[in-house]
Amino acid sequence: MNAPFPPNLFSGRRFAVLGLGRNGLPAARALAAMGAEVTAWDDQEAVRTAARDSGIELRDPLAGDFVFDALVLSPGIPHTFPAPHPAALSAREAGVPILCDAELLFAAVRACGSHARFVGITGTNGKSTATALLEHILRESGQLAVAGGNLGPPALALPLRPDEGIYVLEMSSYMLERIASLRFDIAAMLNLSADHIERHGDMAGYVSAKRAIFAGQQANDVAVVGVDDSESRAMADWARTHPARVVTVSGSRSADLWCEAGILRDERGPILNMAEALALPGEHNAQNAAAAAAMAFALGATRAELAPGIASFPGLPHRQERIGTVDGVLFINDSKATNADAAGRALSCYERVVWIAGGIGKAGGIVPLAPLFPRIARALLVGQDAPVFAATLAAYRVPHEIVGTLEAAVPAALDAARATGASVILFSPAAASFDQFSGFETRGERFAQRVAGLARGEAA
Repeated sequence: MNAPFPPNLFSGRRFAVLGLGRNGLPAARALAAMGAEVTAWDDQEAVRTAARDSGIELRDPLAGDFVFDALVLSPGIPHTFPAPHPAALSAREAGVPILCDAELLFAAVRACGSHARFVGITGTNGKSTATALLEHILRESGQLAVAGGNLGPPALALPLRPDEGIYVLEMSSYMLERIASLRFDIAAMLNLSADHIERHGDMAGYVSAKRAIFAGQQANDVAVVGVDDSESRAMADWARTHPARVVTVSGSRSADLWCEAGILRDERGPILNMAEALALPGEHNAQNAAAAAAMAFALGATRAELAPGIASFPGLPHRQERIGTVDGVLFINDSKATNADAAGRALSCYERVVWIAGGIGKAGGIVPLAPLFPRIARALLVGQDAPVFAATLAAYRVPHEIVGTLEAAVPAALDAARATGASVILFSPAAASFDQFSGFETRGERFAQRVAGLARGEAA
């Protein structure tokens, strides 16, 4: 079931791999193991040093003639906005395609003669949960599914699967703008709100990148589209003008699969009471469940398999993760909420919270959350844009305090919960983490460690 790719699959082909982080180094190793000639590089000397024992040739692809079959750029390296990397410019001048690792996984699987199905999932928020949930449902029903891409193992670290296999890939906008032949048998676009605008130039550029998940779909394929926001509804209308069968999903309104009064359902009737799915609170997770259900149905899952699959889903770290209770106050780690829309989804799940937020804010800051501000008993603000968030909260007369760091925020939040009677402390930053942390995972782990310290009675 986990057969390796043939060692001569890409013999005679040359690839330049730029960026040797989470995606790049596994891609370089996988391509070399398939017989390709690989030139790998990272602009950071420390990263190159760490990669020297990988067995991959480390050479700047710009140091000689740019003669490659493809340039594999790690997702975080821009090839257009805000300014293209010099290697991307050289690739463009030489007519060398710029690809992501998921594109090469698809090429490798098809080159091996496997007809394994490919599922792609994207959206501004929720795509990791929907990806993991679908994989869980499929595995619980006995199907040969494996998930990866932007979540979990990078695409080229996934094994070769036979015809009955299913690849469930989380696809970021950065990855989607670098696909060529990759066609998804089932593609899902969950929701759209402003994010990564600096990378895509404007909202239209971001929408265009997301739309690429449906590229090349045919009449036998399925396009699953969330309809809980106006941009997504417009994309559903666009998708209906293309060959794939469109299935709409919603956490709160009528659709092909939707949630009504807490019941996940379709036109045939109820599927599951979402109260049974403890790891999936809120309307946004109801939409994730509806999307996963639509995809699972398209992949052959039965109604009898679907409900227990959703209900038994354990959830993902850093996504409304219930990490502990101190003095009757529940702490929730939602570090993955890197923009206001994601934080709003979490805030809407609780009547009264102490909110910990801040970091590097996105365009528009937290102003879109104003309708949810009455739920905030007190806000504790951290990170670079804490003063910006504070100004917004002050304008709406929300009690708040700039505390600077998570180390200070966690005990202060517990004090605030005791003083206000709030039973939930929600860490949902509504901001990126890179001012103080290497990523949202590290940020969430720090929060969890600090909460664990409080639970042990360690001094603030």
